[in-house]
Amino acid sequence: MNRSEASATADASFFLPFMRLEQKANSLSCGCMKLHRLDTEQWLPLSVRDAWDFFSIPENLDRITPSDMSFEILTGAGERTFAGQIITYKIRPLLNIPMRWVTEITQSVEGEYFIDEQRFGPYKFWHHVHRFTEKDGGVLMQDTLHYALPGGILGELGGAFVHKKVRGIFEFREEELNRIFPH
Repeated sequence: MNRSEASATADASFFLPFMRLEQKANSLSCGCMKLHRLDTEQWLPLSVRDAWDFFSIPENLDRITPSDMSFEILTGAGERTFAGQIITYKIRPLLNIPMRWVTEITQSVEGEYFIDEQRFGPYKFWHHVHRFTEKDGGVLMQDTLHYALPGGILGELGGAFVHKKVRGIFEFREEELNRIFPH
């Protein structure tokens, strides 16, 4: 049993989104796509309400994204996160080459979690779960990201750069959040 199955077994009602993810991943993984996973946790001295208020505003994503990505929201700003929301970005992840990235907030339970999935963009597959849990007088934020690279085996051969970039984005976010919300 893998970690996702163990989690889903522990509390099936909360982890239904992950079981659907596993079904999606299994249907896509036909030997032609490798699915990568990144898990992060960060505690912040905020209430769940304050954390949700910050993270449910798409414009705040720019504040916690490295400047070398030249991140710009084109559509979907100005509203709090909701299921069905489409957000379009322009990013420059490599050699300052602009790319459009379209994500959809597929699920959102206020104060608990939301899920964004790529509809069009640089990845073959992108599924990102953001969870917020009250802990030790603050909030524990947990992210589970599943992603796959485009280009099949050639994409995987050059993937070390992308994996490093993805980890770097999350490391930058952690540093920025600690600066914005010092403990």
